[in-house]
Amino acid sequence: MKVLKFIFSLAITLFLMYAGSRQWGTLPAVGAFISPQTGFWQNDVTEHPEDTAAITGLRQAVTVHYDAELIPHVFAQNDHDLYLTQGYLTAKHRLWQMEFQTYAAAGRLSEIIGAKAIEYDRGQRRKGMVFGAQNAIAEMLKDPELAQRLEAYSAGVNTYIASLNPADLPVEYKLLNYAPEAWTPEKSALLLMYMTDMLAGADDDLENTNFVSLFGREAFDLLFPDFVVDQDPVIPQERDWSDFGEVQRPKAPESTASLVQTTNVLEKPDRDNGSNNWAVNAERSETGNPLLANDPHLGLNLPSIWYVMQLSTPDHNVMGATLPGALGVIIGFNEHIAWGVTNATRDVKDWYQIVFEDNTKKRYRYGDQWRDTRAVVETIHIKNAEPVVDTVYYTHYGPITYDETFKGNGREQLAMKWTGHLPNTNQNTFLNLNRAKNYDDYVAAISTYTAPAQNFIFASKDNDIALWIQGKLANKYDEQGKFILDGSNPAHEWQGFIPQEHNAHVLNPIRGFVSSANQHPTDQNYPYYVYDSKYETYRNRVINDFFRSKEKFSVQDFKDLHNNNYNLKATEALPVLIQLIESGPALTGTALGYLNTLKSWDYYNHTDSLGASVFEALYNNYYSLVWDELKDADLALHLPDNYQTIALTKNDPNHVFFDRQSTAEIESAAELARLALKEATNQLDQWVKDGKSLDWATYKGTYAGHLLQALPAFSRLDIPIGGNRSIVNATSKNHGPSWRMIVELGDQTKALGVYPGGQSGNPGSRYYDSMIDTWAAGQYYELLFMANKQPQSQISFTTEFTPAP
Repeated sequence: MKVLKFIFSLAITLFLMYAGSRQWGTLPAVGAFISPQTGFWQNDVTEHPEDTAAITGLRQAVTVHYDAELIPHVFAQNDHDLYLTQGYLTAKHRLWQMEFQTYAAAGRLSEIIGAKAIEYDRGQRRKGMVFGAQNAIAEMLKDPELAQRLEAYSAGVNTYIASLNPADLPVEYKLLNYAPEAWTPEKSALLLMYMTDMLAGADDDLENTNFVSLFGREAFDLLFPDFVVDQDPVIPQERDWSDFGEVQRPKAPESTASLVQTTNVLEKPDRDNGSNNWAVNAERSETGNPLLANDPHLGLNLPSIWYVMQLSTPDHNVMGATLPGALGVIIGFNEHIAWGVTNATRDVKDWYQIVFEDNTKKRYRYGDQWRDTRAVVETIHIKNAEPVVDTVYYTHYGPITYDETFKGNGREQLAMKWTGHLPNTNQNTFLNLNRAKNYDDYVAAISTYTAPAQNFIFASKDNDIALWIQGKLANKYDEQGKFILDGSNPAHEWQGFIPQEHNAHVLNPIRGFVSSANQHPTDQNYPYYVYDSKYETYRNRVINDFFRSKEKFSVQDFKDLHNNNYNLKATEALPVLIQLIESGPALTGTALGYLNTLKSWDYYNHTDSLGASVFEALYNNYYSLVWDELKDADLALHLPDNYQTIALTKNDPNHVFFDRQSTAEIESAAELARLALKEATNQLDQWVKDGKSLDWATYKGTYAGHLLQALPAFSRLDIPIGGNRSIVNATSKNHGPSWRMIVELGDQTKALGVYPGGQSGNPGSRYYDSMIDTWAAGQYYELLFMANKQPQSQISFTTEFTPAP
């Protein structure tokens, strides 16, 4: 019997050893993952940098002070050492994140998470993400100084990677059972391409074409106008464009669109990717110093998209938000200036219908000739599976993204033309902004910027405030690129670009402030064609009205505006909806209670507001009912925005779109509004029945999710914060202000900042999400902007990096 027990125990032990040493599906090898020597236990740490460290490649000593929030203040003696140290420190705290994003950009996620990422990877490759990054890095490396900085940054990342043993790897590598690659300048270009796609990767050409084919041009022009009555543009309407002189605009050819229908489209970036920024001059500041603020609106992720640093050498000193994987400060300030960015919301991606000579796709028609394509064989490696091969054909426009093998039905052969593919030195824009001292330096820095188009806001100690809508923007004929274009017709080509000096801009406007919030860039007097389908229509008006409301503004005013929860959309929609609802039979029960809650609501989406929750349920149901025929269509369509929905409700409540596809009994906005309240009542009653509170913060349920969304344990859920889409505090469920910054440019530059995350990418560190509660409460950290490397009282610890022998 003892022998049998021994054999059985041995068999179980051997099986567990075998099971723990191999990978099962996408799960890591359990033995390695739970090993006390190398497993995830090793990541349960509190960050405490070493007192001294020798780094290979340094030329001189570098001092790094860390403050209480783990923000490094780097003091180097030369640029090479500065960017080498930036790469090293960024990798130390964000290695997995920065590399994961380059995998996502390049369409390589299948390598680490398996077959479920194949379609995503195919999409990235058919968008030409690597193609764009290769064009960018080739251009960057032509600049010897930039090339040296990129190589230094890569060397710093790789020095850190080389110092790691399996126990030190970030926990995500252990979960996914892979190891980091060497960093290269190409990876930095991929990171910037990732951001370009996030901010300028959306378009609606295919959907616009489908809409016209289904509902006609008159309906399209009604629901998707180029300008709206209430638009308050980025550049003040009093701006006189006569200083441009005679403007050359291409003329539209007789035929400007192809009516090919598409059933499926690529997943688009979040339509709420945008931002707010504003600045006032000294005369409109209570302290007599210019003030500038910025808050980019992006996905709320952990690790956070931003990593804050101070970077200093003898010839420049800069601080602000950096992007892990990119050099320098992206949004920030120095002793002389401050700058910020918002998405310029310009249509920079067009689609061309291609006619191939035959099924080989080796040649395509262009005018009266046949041009050769370039075939790129994309091999997608898949974890625990055989590779998938996809061939992408490139035309002179760009890659054939849609065809019969990818999201096509045999009719589409659509080539993408995108400024994101153009050679560029965007990295230099930010490095030059880091060193800028005045308005002329700022203009020079942004003048070579290509994509994504951004609203670069600026303020200086010289009391200049400015805003340039900057990017390489095609000089289009009217409506070019609004619909699918005929790729065989050379007249449909981009005929050139708007001259840099003609990009819309303003310097020191009479009103004493500049601002942007992703609204239309100009009024109709701007002499070039401007179009996008996603212009913001609410935040911008609240911001501009705020700056028209009084003469002088304080830092506290800027804080209050960042955290402003006023719902302008609701003020324009709700009275109309209430009037429509009350035009029918009297309400009873909880529906009447919800209506009374709406009547007494103050239109602020504060955390404890009940009215905000009821309005959200009512409006979302109403919007869905109005556009049911678009949502249920077989073709890919995008829906009219909230502004046009509300305008149509006000102006034409009996329009044909106010019907219900499933029944002929509902044919007006009033009937839809009453049905929307009924459905909202059922949803809200169920919510309460489930024991949940109807306060806005609970109902909205804001969270910051780990980049691997399947890891709720590494996420922060139910963050108590107000705001919502279309509100200045643009915090929705998983999207919002990803970095809030306020800068005062006085004798000494003072700045505040906060973001919904923490400096460390390690879920086991207390710095992983240490700023979230402060951010949610509408509070800030004072950003310690050190003038030199001498320690100050706010410093927690210091590391002296020395050249390795």
